[in-house]
Amino acid sequence: MTTAAPSAELESFNPLDGDRLGAVAATSAAEVQAVVDEVAEVQPFWAGLPMSDRARYMRRAAQVVIDNLDELSELLTREQGKPRNESYTMELLPTVDALRWIAEAGPHILADERVRMPTFLKQKRARHAFEPLGVVGVIAPWNYPWSIPFGEVAIALMAGNGVVLKPAPLTPLIGQRIQWVFERAGLPDGIVRTVHGDAEPGQALVESSVAKVFFTGSVEVGRKVGTSCAEQLKGSVLELGGKDPMIVCADANLPNAISGCLWGGFANAGQTCAGIERVYVVKEVADRFVEGVVQGARALRVGDPMDWTTEVGPMVSREQFDIVSELVDDAVASGATLHCGGPLEIEGFPEAAFYAPAVLTGVTHDMRIMREEIFGPVVPIVTVESEEEAIGLANDSEFGLGASVWTLDRGRGERIGRRIESGMVWINDHMYSHGACSCAWGGVKHSGLGRAHSKFGFYECANVKLLAWEPSRTRDFWWHPYDEALGTAVHAAAQLLYGRDADKSQALRRVVRPGIEVARKSLRDVLKR
Repeated sequence: MTTAAPSAELESFNPLDGDRLGAVAATSAAEVQAVVDEVAEVQPFWAGLPMSDRARYMRRAAQVVIDNLDELSELLTREQGKPRNESYTMELLPTVDALRWIAEAGPHILADERVRMPTFLKQKRARHAFEPLGVVGVIAPWNYPWSIPFGEVAIALMAGNGVVLKPAPLTPLIGQRIQWVFERAGLPDGIVRTVHGDAEPGQALVESSVAKVFFTGSVEVGRKVGTSCAEQLKGSVLELGGKDPMIVCADANLPNAISGCLWGGFANAGQTCAGIERVYVVKEVADRFVEGVVQGARALRVGDPMDWTTEVGPMVSREQFDIVSELVDDAVASGATLHCGGPLEIEGFPEAAFYAPAVLTGVTHDMRIMREEIFGPVVPIVTVESEEEAIGLANDSEFGLGASVWTLDRGRGERIGRRIESGMVWINDHMYSHGACSCAWGGVKHSGLGRAHSKFGFYECANVKLLAWEPSRTRDFWWHPYDEALGTAVHAAAQLLYGRDADKSQALRRVVRPGIEVARKSLRDVLKR
């Protein structure tokens, strides 16, 4: 008697101490299409449910998350390394609120939308219908392994789609928990499936028959995902990271701006796509701002992320730690000043890749650290002569995800914000809107394509179909046969409906005779009945 070979496993390890947290069954590239096919079998039943039923399941999913907050926060912190308070505030709470918003707003956003017809088509009726795409693929990152994919999965489901989720290989356990939440909420078995592994199953998911791919990750991989989807004539939504600038004006509330810089730059150990990676502060307040940020960075507590007082945990991997160290060392070698921070060893955690919050000045745009994504707890600060210079430097980047402007003058903040090349601008805060699912999320330039969250995220998950109705009482006036009367009538009608007031009396006289002839032909079939 022979036994089946055991399935390959993908193991998960704690970045703090290297302990094995668990494992999931790995998915080979050859198995991915079968998973998509199985979801596709369930999807029509799910799409056929009334919108109110789908909304009810979203609310039930929210309750499942609430009922398991402590267990989920512990798993998030142990697997990814973010402080436990951030697991609550930056991942779990936003998800609960997102599910409630999706349930409340989804039926209205996805309801048929009546279309106003132009004057010469007033007898016709039309509406836009938002139909499910089928099966959607979601490829998730490791930095926010819960909140980023969860919102995309939930919106896709609310729109009537099935979902195949591919978590990052560094965080498979929390990714699998997303599927578990929807199963516990009672959604049809198989409407959400998870595939695990490195790049191969992810690429197989992109090349499979999924109707659309949501990808969050690097520019290099995202470009390949977008290219592959385009070759298959299907859509993709790409969130590819950022190099977010912070502009500090002379009239900013400086203590608030300093606190915002510390959180925006060092939350999640700086491993945030929309984290603050460049600061431009006008010279009038630069010295006080730098002093405050350096003092605050030194005071942040680095250590065990399960400790409630820890503010910066270990980096997710030694590889990411090495990237950050290399960029900082290159900046210092090129003339930048490192005021604080850097590699840190903490007794009892020899496996952990701790990097203490770092603050740099004397940086220039010739340095790699100002052009490449750092993705670590490092804040480079540049003193500028004016807001105009700050805007120019802020736009001097291939990235364009988010940006923030710090000023007590709302008008000034909005004027500056409109000139910054980015998908999002926050005034006197930074990146918080990812926690508000009603707000659109996405970037420009190399930061990606498309939008997640908001009504635009729903539209990304739907086929927009026009449904038009004609009462069939008359023939359309532009149908055959053609003659001079038709052209004359259309010309005169255009002047009458849309032209200058001075021309309308003449147009009215011109339209009478050809108009009668056109109307007679339009009524011809009616008169024959």
